[in-house]
Amino acid sequence: MKYNVIERGDDISKELTARFHALAAEQGMPRDEENPDIVLSIGGDGTMLQAFHNYVHRLDHIAFVGLHTGHLGFFADWKPHELDHLASLVFNVSTPEDLHVVQYPVVEIEITTENGVETHLALNEFTLRGIEVSLVARLHINDEMFEMFRGDGICISSPAGSTAYNKSLGGAMVHPSLEAIQVAEIASINNRVYRTLGSSMILPAHHHCDIYPKAHQNMLLSLDHKYMQRNDVVSIRCRVASHVKVKFARFRPFPFWNRVREAFVGLELK
Repeated sequence: MKYNVIERGDDISKELTARFHALAAEQGMPRDEENPDIVLSIGGDGTMLQAFHNYVHRLDHIAFVGLHTGHLGFFADWKPHELDHLASLVFNVSTPEDLHVVQYPVVEIEITTENGVETHLALNEFTLRGIEVSLVARLHINDEMFEMFRGDGICISSPAGSTAYNKSLGGAMVHPSLEAIQVAEIASINNRVYRTLGSSMILPAHHHCDIYPKAHQNMLLSLDHKYMQRNDVVSIRCRVASHVKVKFARFRPFPFWNRVREAFVGLELK
């Protein structure tokens, strides 16, 4: 198998990366930055998002594994003192087909502009916000008008991302094995002109949500940690990506609800 490491850039992450490279060299495991079979993320959840977007066009061929050098995150199974143990487990896998992986759905965003159509993927969430003024947009569910939105913005999250920004918006936490997206409002305005549902919606894989912003509205769009300012958006279609999932290598059990408990409740099993 071939590997690569994406690290956060702090001293601890750099030291751990150097250690993994040394161990891999001893075992004769080649490093391939372009076409790795497994990618080790050393840092925080933001580092994993960076790794995902670095290899977003090769998701079918790559499995990710995370080692956290900060607080425990949702994309990391391992802590710094466990690096040597993790490395030994990685080196014992001969081929990519022998990896035990879990596969999670990701959000597909199809943006239609005045110049054409572009498609993006998000691991955690996609958001759109108004710049200088409130966002005004029509929301359609499965090609039927659903509501007229006015407020700060809209967040579309994957199940894996439901514990991130979506949670702070009052959205539900969704197990990442479920193929769904969640639509959450960001500070909506409700009056006799603009009326929204006022709670998040969970759409299954065979449904889609279309967002039609007011013409030539200045908006800030985000795909996980990547931002872009646009004023040429005609419509945005949001759905579960049907052609690809993200794969995480699992070398030991770490159930999702255990992660939720440790992150938000604070209880750790001894």
